[in-house]
Amino acid sequence: MKPHAQSPENPLAQEFNIKSLLKFAFPTVVMMIFMGLYTIVDTIFVARFVNTDALSAINIVCPVINLIVGLGTMLATGGSAMIARKMGAGEEKRASQDFTFIVLTGTIIGLLIAVTGTLFIDPLLGRLGASGLLFPYCKEYLLVVILFTPASMLQVLFQNLIVTAGRPGFGMVLSVSAGVANLFLDYLFMVPLQMGIRGAALGTGIGYLIPALTGIYFFAGNHGSLKFRMPKIDISVLTESCFNGFSEMVSQMATAVTTLFFNMIMLRLLGESGVAAITIMIYTGFLLSTLYIGFSMGVAPVISYHYGLGDHQRLKKVFKICIFFIIMVSVIVFALSMIFGSALVGIFSKKGTSVYDIARDGFWIFPFSFLFSGINIFVSAFFTALSNGKASALISSLRTFVFLACFLLTLPFFFQETGVWLAVPLSELITVFASVALLVKNRNRYQYL
Repeated sequence: MKPHAQSPENPLAQEFNIKSLLKFAFPTVVMMIFMGLYTIVDTIFVARFVNTDALSAINIVCPVINLIVGLGTMLATGGSAMIARKMGAGEEKRASQDFTFIVLTGTIIGLLIAVTGTLFIDPLLGRLGASGLLFPYCKEYLLVVILFTPASMLQVLFQNLIVTAGRPGFGMVLSVSAGVANLFLDYLFMVPLQMGIRGAALGTGIGYLIPALTGIYFFAGNHGSLKFRMPKIDISVLTESCFNGFSEMVSQMATAVTTLFFNMIMLRLLGESGVAAITIMIYTGFLLSTLYIGFSMGVAPVISYHYGLGDHQRLKKVFKICIFFIIMVSVIVFALSMIFGSALVGIFSKKGTSVYDIARDGFWIFPFSFLFSGINIFVSAFFTALSNGKASALISSLRTFVFLACFLLTLPFFFQETGVWLAVPLSELITVFASVALLVKNRNRYQYL
């Protein structure tokens, strides 16, 4: 395929080396790390200023939040790959029209979830397995968070699409600002105002509004390669976006289902303390995975752009840099998690408590997953960027549901809670073989090797 003429004004069009690619992806990495930090601080505030039962309640309602994030991420990542590809092919007006249509769709979905979730919150919490002790905390938290669903959807969309517009630095500033506001509001509502878990939810919801409103202002003006235009109502745009980004939806929904499994199994084995311990593990796991997620998000528009441009040499170069970076970071994250595991657990729960002891035991096993998860996360995002939603969804479903569910439903019967901690590392390890197989299988089709 003959490369199209490159626009010197588009940052995606430059020839990337390891320094420039990391520089381009850096704001998105920082953005994701900061998101991880303020998410984990949110749960620390709940654990410290309310109690560990309230912390368990957040994990009980987590599947609903996974659904919201999954829908937003599906539209954002799938749409981003399509939009960046069209920009690379020189169709900038159509790219902006499709972008506007995707944002409108996300907003409407968010409004529908907010209304239906509020109306049916009691039966919903019953389905999620909220026990009598945890039910009031669950309802207080979810009732507030779900009202901010439209803003949450827009936040997810804009975080991805600002990078596609060639302004990752602005996306980083926006995310950091929202995070700082969230932390301040959490403290204000939970400590001086004594609002408990409802205060945590309110701080989170208002934090969603900052990137949502700022993103609307950004795309309404001439601040990047994308802007709001009168959309063309084209169902094929949504179909392609959803199909291409389906792996991210699969990942989030699989996380929702496996979170239910985690909660039920730990509740059976160790009671509410076990649920609190697995909550600590899930949130610290997300924090330590943000380097992989942020880097994969940051380089995805570059991959999509050069694929759309038909420049296979640059695509090969970018791919090699990415693999090197992911392997290096995987070793670093594993080492840090093993060294500072006790300190991380101690932030949530005091040493000597049952919650601390359970979570600390898990931290001798769970971190082995970081040696393998980075490759799986990147390869899934890589195929999404190449508009191969099928391969991407396969990797996501294997690592976050198929293997994980199998291990969660079998290993605890033989090894008790140790089986729970083993489930994630084993799932990631086996999925690596599938990721490598798919890379080899598709190498001639996309010419990245």
